Order: sequence, then C-alpha cells, then structure tokens
Amino acid sequence: MASLAATSMRSHWCGELRAAHAGTEVRLGGWVHRRRDLGGIVFVDLRDREGLVQVAIGPGWSPPQTMAGTGALTAEAAILVRGVVERRPAGQANAEMATGEVEVHATEVTIVGPTVTPAIPVGRVRGEALAAEESRLRYRYLDLRRPELYGNFELRHRLLQRTRRELSDRGFLEVETPILTKPTPEGARDFIVPSRVYPGQFYALPQSPQLYKQLLMISGFDRYFQLARCFRDEDQRADRQLEFTQIDLECSFVGPEDIYAVTEAVLVALWQEAGATVEAPFPRMAYRDAMARFGTDKPDLRFDLEIRDLTARIGEGSGEFLRAAVARGERVRALVIPGGAVLSRKDLDALADDAKTMRASGLVWAKHVAEGLTGPGAKALGAEALASLDLAPGDLVLACAGRDGVALPALGRVRLEVIRRLKLEPKRAHAFVWIEQFPLFDRDLETGELTFMHHPFTAPHPDDVALLATNPEAARSLHYDPVYNGVELGSGSIRITDPALQSLVFARLGLSAEEAEHRFGFLLEALRTGAPPHGGIALGFDRIAMLLTGGDSLRDVIAFPKTAAARALFEGAPTGVRQEDLDVLRLKVTV
Repeated sequence: MASLAATSMRSHWCGELRAAHAGTEVRLGGWVHRRRDLGGIVFVDLRDREGLVQVAIGPGWSPPQTMAGTGALTAEAAILVRGVVERRPAGQANAEMATGEVEVHATEVTIVGPTVTPAIPVGRVRGEALAAEESRLRYRYLDLRRPELYGNFELRHRLLQRTRRELSDRGFLEVETPILTKPTPEGARDFIVPSRVYPGQFYALPQSPQLYKQLLMISGFDRYFQLARCFRDEDQRADRQLEFTQIDLECSFVGPEDIYAVTEAVLVALWQEAGATVEAPFPRMAYRDAMARFGTDKPDLRFDLEIRDLTARIGEGSGEFLRAAVARGERVRALVIPGGAVLSRKDLDALADDAKTMRASGLVWAKHVAEGLTGPGAKALGAEALASLDLAPGDLVLACAGRDGVALPALGRVRLEVIRRLKLEPKRAHAFVWIEQFPLFDRDLETGELTFMHHPFTAPHPDDVALLATNPEAARSLHYDPVYNGVELGSGSIRITDPALQSLVFARLGLSAEEAEHRFGFLLEALRTGAPPHGGIALGFDRIAMLLTGGDSLRDVIAFPKTAAARALFEGAPTGVRQEDLDVLRLKVTV
C-alpha cells in the first residue's frame, strides 16, 4: 500500500487502518460506500482508493450536530471524517475487510461533495451484476471508483515504473518523439491532422515512433526507449483501441539475440511485478513451423493439439474430392482431438462454419466410438490416412483440404474453438514463444500486389538477400514476435541500414524512386551518413496490463477508452466542428 503524506485534511488512508492504530486520532477523506442505520448508531463504510473502513456515528463519542447530519450521508457523497480508531467489540470483527478489526468513532463528519443518486451503482453487494458496459463508459468517472478497476490501474502504474527501471538500468535513454508527424505506411490507416499554417497540407498522428527511433540510432543515441502513445485508425476489438501505449525500444550494434535478451528481461520483470514467475530464455519457432503445426503465427502453446499433414496418405481409398484437391496441388491437414467425440453434430456444424470464415470450403470429420469409426470422414479420408493417426476410442478427427494459406489458418481457428467448446485444461500456465523468420513480403488479398509483411524497414535474412531480385516472396526477414498464451505481445525486427538495399525493398513494393524519395527521403538521407546495425521491438503495454490483471478487454486497463464503435461516450467524441473553425483550416465537410 502506498504511504500517505499527511495533509491538512487527511492523516491516513481508509484502507491502511489496523489494530495497531487503536487509540489514534485520524482524519480521513473518501466516499460513502454504504450506509446502515441501526437505530441510534449509523455505520458508514468509507472508501478511498486504498480500501474501506467502517465509521461509527453514535451517542457517546459523536456530538449532536454530527448525529443530526447522518441523513445526508447518501451513497457516493464525498466526506471528511475526524475520529478515533477503536477495536471492534468482541465477535464483531469483519474478516472480509482488511480493516475489519477496527472502526473509527467519528467526532466530526463534513460533507464536502454532496451527490445526487449515482447513475450506475458503485458500492455493489456481493453477486450483483455490473451495469451495462455502455453505461459504465458513459459514466466512467463513477465506474473508475470501483475498487477492482483501481486495482488494475495500481498494477498498471507499477508495470510502467518497473519497465522504466529495467531499461534505465540497462543503459537505455527515455526520449519522447513527435506526435505530429508525416503520413507513412505502417499497415493501418493514419489519423490525419490538417495544418492551419500550411493550408491543404496535413500531419499524421504516429502509428509508432519507428522512423524516429531509427534516426536516434543513426544519431548515436545507442539505446532508446519510450512509453509511446500511438494511433491507428482501424476497427475496434476487445484487444484493440484507436490510441494505445507501447513499450518502444531500439538498440545499436545488435542482432536478434540481443533484442531477445533485453525483451525477455523486461517481460520476466513485468510478470514478476504481477506476482508470477516465468523463466527465460523463451523457446523459438520459425513462422512456417508455427503455421504448419498450429495454423497461426500466435500459437497458444498451453495446449498440445497440433495439425497433421495427411496429404501423402490420401490415395485410392480416399474420397474423390480429396484426391482431386491433392491433384490440384492442395494439401489435406487434420487435427486429432482426444475426447472430442463428445461434440454434437451441432458443434461440428458450427466448427465447419468457423473454418468457412477463414475461406475454407468446410471440414471433414470422423469419430472413434465403441462401434468403430463413424462420420463422413471415415470414408473420405480412407483407411491409410486414418491408420496413420493412431486414433483411440473417444477421439475426433477434423480435416480440411486447401492451399496452405487457407487450410492452415482455418484449422488454427478451429483448434482454438475446440479448446473453448471442450473447456480443455491447459498443460501449462505460462507459454511464451518467439516466432521468427517471417516472410519479408506478402500478397494483398484484394489486389494481389506485393506488400510488406510488417513494415518496409525490416531487414531481409542475410541468407535470402539474393532472393529479392529473383523470388522476393520466398525471402525471410529478421522479424520476431513474442507470443504469450496465444496472444501477440509485440513485434520487432533488425532494420535495413544500407540505403541501396532500402531503395531496392521500396522498388519491390512498387514505389518508384521519386515516390520513395518523396515519402522516405529523410530516412534515406540519414542512412547515407553512416548508420550502425540496429534493431528493436514494440510491446503492447495495454495488452500486457490486460493479461496481467486477468482481464479480457483493454477497456479495463485504459482509464478513458473508446467503445467498440470507436466513440468516447462521456465527452461525446467524435463530434461535429463549427464551419467557422473549418474555414480557418480551409476545409469543408461534404457528407
């Protein structure tokens, strides 16, 4: 518990009082959590950020004017209390309160913040449901009074400070980079800010400090970090917000191993700060292996279910549609689910729909029951393929045919849904893994054009540089992602430092020399002045805080978050702007 430096109004936190304080006169400030009138004595549970204490207002220690004012002590009123800490009578201690051995006999109570009936409940009784999230965000100032939310932000604060200590102790300098910057492609849409001084020209809010931290390395700062505010105009999810905080760092004269080591040190420290013990180094897995085994580059390794390749086993005894798929160059992959035969036909149809959301044509299934193999997959897969799986009674097989870019993500999605539906117990509590050797390039699903897998400043793998001229899609990168229990914690890479190589990558992405110079001329210019080998990583701090508080939404660890519809309900943003304000910017709204 944080110590309170006494002020003229308060001497102690409510939540810090214990039996050792008995006989001490205290001054407290807080909110009326709950009030109980027992006919002569009024009890108030007084709450501040550190907890609750019971305040007793009664004859014998409270003067008449204090007794007379108890009717105004309504829920969530802000009050000041002066009184003496006393042990509770024998048998009346409350074991559910940290302060349950004592109560404060009030000699003076002052209402400093009268209140109307709160729009949403704050002092909930055990088992009472929360108000709807939309209401809690509309009245966020009340929602934030909940002790459990305060606990989240107290931990978030400690995680921020621990991050600063860990990196500062390793020689990193905290440097703030601009919020108003130049629009650059980083995988999401920019928020655009019009310039009043330069009509028709625009700033962008940074998706990350990527280019600035590279420039700091070129400037000789050697080790940089920042708890950076970033902005991305993308659709909201439970684990995504328009604005967010990341632990951003960059080092000079390093390779991937160096970034792995410092990142692991930070993550181990943060988990320790939250009361968990994890060990480094973390295991590593190549991107292609992660996709082949788990159907995702964010594998949840708490569970052992792995995808099997049955392509070589599909033959004359298999169904015609599977043989045709193999003849087209597609592959047949399968998951074996121990105990999965308990899933109903309705469950299996829902799993097939999950696969279809990933562009798969569907699923083939077979169950090993007491009578033997049953289901459409019993014939479609064929005896040879099924025999290779070593099925046991109660097992379920789920198979999918298609190109790797379709079948593997489909089975990855199905794997997670099976784990959820069967409520499988994890084999381990903490499963970290580095995913590395990502492809340097990808294909845009809509246009088919070559694009970057992560960002265009990622260095190619040294063994694959020659592929940029002959087969760029086969080139691997020096990119790496730390993943925890199936959640990507961040992304990082070693950067391109050769301006000629950087220009070649821009060219492979379809940028002309003129366009590359227009967008990134300042970076190319800096690279030509002698850039050290450097690399770094950005870790999603909000996401880490969410995981370590046990939450399932970023909104539980961000003080004033946006809704799923990207709206700020309390202040009413976004909102319209007066035309006279737009006139200054020479803008006009056309919708």
